[in-house]
Amino acid sequence: MRTTLLAVVALAVLRIVVGLHFFLEGLSHLRDPSWSSAGFRKAAVGPLADFYRSSLPEVGDWAVTLGGRDRRSVAEAAAAWQESVVQSWRDMLAARSKAVPLDSAAREAAEAGIAGASKELASYLEEIGPDLDDYRMQVDRLDAQARQPSAREVPFERKRVADKRRELAAMASGWQADAAAIGEKLVAAWDGALAPADRIRAAAAVPPTSLWKADRFVSWALVAIGGCLVLGILVPFNAIGGVFFLASVIASQPFWVTGAQSTYDQWVELAALLVLATMPSGGWRGLDYFLRSWCPLGCSRGIAR
Repeated sequence: MRTTLLAVVALAVLRIVVGLHFFLEGLSHLRDPSWSSAGFRKAAVGPLADFYRSSLPEVGDWAVTLGGRDRRSVAEAAAAWQESVVQSWRDMLAARSKAVPLDSAAREAAEAGIAGASKELASYLEEIGPDLDDYRMQVDRLDAQARQPSAREVPFERKRVADKRRELAAMASGWQADAAAIGEKLVAAWDGALAPADRIRAAAAVPPTSLWKADRFVSWALVAIGGCLVLGILVPFNAIGGVFFLASVIASQPFWVTGAQSTYDQWVELAALLVLATMPSGGWRGLDYFLRSWCPLGCSRGIAR
């Protein structure tokens, strides 16, 4: 297949522009220590929504205590959640202590800090007790509403269920964030008693969450895909990798689900990557064109002349 010079230039520009978008997006995620895909996962709708939200970190065992549906009273569920949060602090202290051993006085101070944080959390739960009562009632009502056939068949009802789920998730996230803030103060107190080098070692001893691991994997994948597309290295392989990433984004907001966010931009970029992945090889391929004889998979052979 003969490719005109204008087509070669257009395809090369398309490859570079899409690659730059991927590269810069991944780089911005890596540079921002506070970036997280939690917001994207919380906003997911449709059949895969539970899958996307499954990686969201929880403070304590929220899903099986206050966030669960059982016969326990709100007070019992709140006490169980508080214990799970306090246990997570103890586990964190144990992990830090393995990296930075504490003497008896420092250990007693750290345990006293946990006791104080536990009392603060108990006071907070008592303060929001009425809100938790209302939250648990709304969870039960939502479950009953979601079981109705109309919640699956009527667009308006589907939207109401989706909106209520997002509302309840936001409420739960707010309470968990407040509990996490108490834990952060506790950790700050622990760090205050350590030398700077020991603080780094103690922080590194705490295992990262599954969400953090997934976010770093995605960020580095975007950088790698984008960089390879810009340079023109294994273009079809990296273009398909970009297609799978964009497909995962689109799947979180399926257009047929009421209330789904627009994904037109992702559809356009996905179509561009499909073009790059399936077009006959040629001079628009970048380094693949010049290194075609070294490509172990023969991915750059048959270049149009």
